[in-house]
Amino acid sequence: MSRLIQEEPVPEQGANLAYFLDVDGTLLSIAASPELAVPTGALCELLMGLARACEGALALVSGRPLRELDRMFTPQRFPTAAQHGAELRFPDGRVTWWETHLPALHAIGAKLRKLAASDARIRIEDKGLAIAVHFRSAPQLGKRLAPAMLEMLAPYPTLRLQPGKCVLEVCAADSGKGRAVENFMHHPPFAGRKPVYIGDDLTDESGFTAVNNLNGVSIKVGSEATVAQYRLPDPSAVRAWLGKRMGTPSA
Repeated sequence: MSRLIQEEPVPEQGANLAYFLDVDGTLLSIAASPELAVPTGALCELLMGLARACEGALALVSGRPLRELDRMFTPQRFPTAAQHGAELRFPDGRVTWWETHLPALHAIGAKLRKLAASDARIRIEDKGLAIAVHFRSAPQLGKRLAPAMLEMLAPYPTLRLQPGKCVLEVCAADSGKGRAVENFMHHPPFAGRKPVYIGDDLTDESGFTAVNNLNGVSIKVGSEATVAQYRLPDPSAVRAWLGKRMGTPSA
């Protein structure tokens, strides 16, 4: 069972750590729609300072597309696992894409748009390497949408359904945040460090598992069931905790 952080679970200083940070619900409070979530200047300064403290071993790990994350955090370009790990930018700036599932994703896209057209409360977001079905204005729709989407996906083994908070995403079956963490940990400056993963959603559970297997530190934001070792209550607590890692005030 994970426990609320009351004492520092990570005694090492930043130069020995590698950070993997989810964005929405972790660094930022979840907004009514994704475009309304905007990082403050203080948060950007915090991330820049933390990246310096750990010699660049800091990656954003998000379901958002890379282009969107870059726009949010401009002018900074952090190592990033975007679209649940299907889009990776490594510390040297190299970007790779997981594309083997794209024919199936394109096929399922038309079916998802038809599903959304039946209910104005459903919004489709085509990210390029994943398709998200949002229903934040009507959370109860999840109970109907999940089985319907699973049935749609049955003929497509290269795809999987990724549940989140008032969202269901169709992603590559063999990508994920956990695999992205494992990939980064083979590359400098991440290699040889203790990984710290902080996230809030079901999409982050594979990241927690990967970090646990690497003898790192996994931190869940919120009270839901998790495999993470520790908990923080909300994004403001995350920012405060990260600030302490580098000896600065919270953002």
